[in-house]
Amino acid sequence: METEGQKIQLSYGAEPGIRFAVLLDGDGGCREIGAAGLQSWRPADGILWVHLERDHDAAAAWIASNGGFDPLVADALLEDESRPRVEPVDDGLLIILRGVCAAPPEDAEEMAEELDLVPLHAWVDENRVVTLRDSGHYITALRDIRQALEKGKGPKRTGELLALVSDKLVRDLEPVLDQMDEEVDELDELIFHGEAAEVRERLKLLRRRAVQLRRYLSPQRDALNRIEHDDAPWLAERDKLRMREVIDKLMRCIEYLDAIRDRTGILHDDLSTVISERIARNSNRLAALAALLLPPSVVAGLFGMNVGGIPGVNDTWAFVIIVVLVAVTSIVTLYILKRINWL
Repeated sequence: METEGQKIQLSYGAEPGIRFAVLLDGDGGCREIGAAGLQSWRPADGILWVHLERDHDAAAAWIASNGGFDPLVADALLEDESRPRVEPVDDGLLIILRGVCAAPPEDAEEMAEELDLVPLHAWVDENRVVTLRDSGHYITALRDIRQALEKGKGPKRTGELLALVSDKLVRDLEPVLDQMDEEVDELDELIFHGEAAEVRERLKLLRRRAVQLRRYLSPQRDALNRIEHDDAPWLAERDKLRMREVIDKLMRCIEYLDAIRDRTGILHDDLSTVISERIARNSNRLAALAALLLPPSVVAGLFGMNVGGIPGVNDTWAFVIIVVLVAVTSIVTLYILKRINWL
């Protein structure tokens, strides 16, 4: 066990399929074990937290063969796509949640604008916590807890660890919603001054993101609510109280997301109105232009006919008179159009 104030450094992703595997010491710290220690782990050794890559063969083999899981639980932990849910099995909980996928530190600049909701599969009982996520994703919630354990300020029990994971998953949603709200404000300004095609495309992507988030946050709320009301002996009252606070925060996130979705709907209607007004204004301009050109066209058509009896054929002032007539007619037409507010 580490002495007080001493910080340990955990390896991350050093072994195939295993992001990290630690034993909680019950005082907020942990001790790292490798793949060999994971294979030989027994409940008497201490509380185990192992984080695996769900799509790696080594992790799948451990879940299926050495994890001691019921076959149905093992299949659920390795399932490709799943909505947030919680299923009690004996004294444990099969948990599937969604977390915001962040960029690894080395790729932060390249992937800063990407957003994805990553399935986090977990099994939690009194003696162990097993979490799995795909190898191409990175969840800051687990990283923060791992760093807290390195400093000796992490969770001490499985129930506390579960509540902390849930809390940090919801915490990571808040910056995403704030960013979406700022984008809505920006689009609100661009609707009347920006390019309609650009605004329409950004608005479409924003609404799609809101629908995607709402699709998973609602069942996640139900899943966390089920954890809070579960009677597992390893879930202390303090853990349930924290879960209740997490659910309240998630409810506020869902309400915030609903408000963003409603605002995008209003912006879509405003954009449609602006586009319709622009089309109507352009149509009025074209109609006014056609009205201005109509008298000259009629005069030119009449005097341009190749028939006998056209007046002014032998008059040297006929062309000037016609030009003056056309000019006067155009000025009168322009005056009338302005009076009726077509121009």
